[in-house]
This record gives sequence, C-alpha cells and structure tokens, in this order.
Amino acid sequence: MAAREIVENIYAVGTINWDLRYFDAIMPTPRGSSYNAYLVKGSEKTALVDTGEPHEEAEFITNLMRVDQHSLDYIVCLHAEQDHSGMLPLLLEVYPMAKVVTNEVCKGLLMAMHHLEELEERFIVIGDRETLSLGDKTLKFYLTPWVHWPDTMFAEVVEDKVLFTSDFLGTHYASPTLFQDNDLPDYLESAKRYYAAIMMPFRASVREYLTLVDEIAPKIIGPSHGPVLKLPAKIMDLYREWASDTPKNIVVVAYVSMHGSTEMMVNFLVDDLVQRGIPVQQYNLLETDSGVLGSSIVDAATIILATPTVLFGPHPVAVNAAYLVRALRPKAKYLGVIGSYGWGTNAVNYLAEMLSPLGAEVLEPVYIKGLPDEPAIADLHKLADSIEERHKTL
Repeated sequence: MAAREIVENIYAVGTINWDLRYFDAIMPTPRGSSYNAYLVKGSEKTALVDTGEPHEEAEFITNLMRVDQHSLDYIVCLHAEQDHSGMLPLLLEVYPMAKVVTNEVCKGLLMAMHHLEELEERFIVIGDRETLSLGDKTLKFYLTPWVHWPDTMFAEVVEDKVLFTSDFLGTHYASPTLFQDNDLPDYLESAKRYYAAIMMPFRASVREYLTLVDEIAPKIIGPSHGPVLKLPAKIMDLYREWASDTPKNIVVVAYVSMHGSTEMMVNFLVDDLVQRGIPVQQYNLLETDSGVLGSSIVDAATIILATPTVLFGPHPVAVNAAYLVRALRPKAKYLGVIGSYGWGTNAVNYLAEMLSPLGAEVLEPVYIKGLPDEPAIADLHKLADSIEERHKTL
C-alpha cells in the first residue's frame, strides 16, 4: 500500500496484506487485512503512530521514504500487540533519535515482548488526556483500556480533529480505497466479523468509549485495521446497536451431526420456529467458519447448540463452538442444547456447563437415544414453545 495523505501533513503509511486468511492463527479473514500506521508532521516535530508486523518492514520503510521521512522524533505506541508494534525494534535502530511515546501499561508489555530494557531511557510515559506538541500540531492522548487489551489508548491530532483509535472501530478488510465505503456489503460484513471476534467480549467498554468518541467529535477516525473512517457515524451507530444489551428476535442454531439423528432434530426445531414466525439462522459447524458463527450471535436472543455424542461427551466441533460462544460473551438471553446418543449420555450436560458462565437462562435440553421419535419431537415442540414465549418479551 502506497503512502497516502489523509489531510495536510497526516499520512497513512501502513501496509496491506491482501492474502491474509487467518489473523492471530484463530480469526478467519476472508478479505485480508491491513496494518495501519500514521505519520503526523508538525512544524517542529514528526510522530509515527504505530508500526506493524515485522514481515512487512520493506514496504513500510519504503512508505516512509516516499513521504521523505528520513528522521522521526516520536514513535507513538497505542497498543503493544505485535501487529501494532512488531517493527518497533527495527525503527528504533533506523531512527536512533526517536523516542517511544506510550502509557505505563503498554510500556511494560513492549519491554516484555521486544526485550527493550536497554532502551528504557528512550521511552516517554504519558497519562490520560496529556498532550505532546509537534509545533503546529498537538497530539492528545486518551487511555482506553479493554478495547481490547489493558494497554490500549487513543491519540488525537487536536487541530485537525483526526482520532487514531487503535483496534477500536477497525475492520479486517483489505480496502482498495483509503476511506471506507459504507455502501459495500463486504466491508460492513467484515466490520461485524471484526467486532464479534475482538470487541464483543468487552461490550461495556465499547459503550463507554463510544461516548468518549462522541465527546471528542473527530472528523476522521484512523483505526489500526481496515479503511480510514471519513464518515465515522455509520460504524459508530452499528457499534452502538451491536454493543447494546438488547438482543433481536433471532435464534441461531449451530449443529454438527454424525449419522443424521442430530440433524433431524435440528430440522424439526428450525421448521417449528419458522412456522411461528421466529427468524432462525442455521449453521452446520463442519461448513461454517468461526467468523460467520461469531457475527451471527452478535444480535441473537437465543443460541441453540446441537451435538451427537462422541464416546461420553459432545462432538469436539460442538465443544469448539461452545468455547467460542463462551469466550465472545454475546448478549443472548437464552441458551439451549439438544443432541443424541447411542450409549454415552453426558454430551448435553457438558455443553450446558460450558455455557453457564454467560449468565443467560439455559432452556430445558432435549437429549435422545437414536433417531428422534414422537416423544422426542414433542420435546422439541416444547422447546420451541419456550423460545416463542420468551421472545414475546423482547
């Protein structure tokens, strides 16, 4: 990605990985991603905001040279994770006069991750709402822990009303344009995937920092991944909706089936719910990547997991899905588990126990031996009754 000017003397100098298909070896990224960094040139000093992955170093240094940046005064680290700070050791060699500007928590993490103890004198530790003058531009810092690490902070270029928000409001999306296009469904879908995987476990913090962004009232937002937000209202409104405590009248049913019995149960339940006018999203876990499942549970009021029994417990794919739901902490109010077995009978209890820390109401499970018969179908109808009754109160 070439260096591009956002406003006068503020440049995007990061890199794009068009071919990235998994981020952090866990999050599917079907549309790639970017490692955003920003150069802010003041009349007296110059600051680089964040760096990027070390394997992108050639393109990154080239971008700095393209904007004729042969020296740096400050390297601002908003977040210590390696996709933000991976080139910091190299840049401290390339720019021996540069100081690292960060907060106390981030400094400790950077020291541990990059073994920078011998360079501690080059660190400047800042606090909440402190400022740093670059001459005719001023950086103002806001400590924003838990979106999504304890070290995260924002940096504002006060005079230009440009706010750098680290991971907050970002997207794993290799954008062909510098600024976002809210009319592209792929972009908005990627934004929801990103929110689900990275921000959803911290919904309370998301709401808090949306209020902070409203207070700052930036004209432009530069996140660490995805396009720059020249019209940030759309994404902020979506974040408000996603991070609210009010789920929608949606049921997500995620299942795995070995010999067809569990799939038959799922089909009976889904058909019953659809006939009642309740929107359902059904996913075969063997064919669904975790990003799709994660984004689907952002809004759902009820999540149902369905599993056959493997030996004495649930299918490993269902366990993985339960772990994902538990880790992402969606706002669902109701959870359910259904499944089948041949001779082992602990699968449903195992999954229900895994999901219990979410604090949602666990509906009466339906667990059958062999193929579903009339009593099993009656129990599935009762489960649909329970879901319908509860969704009327949403």
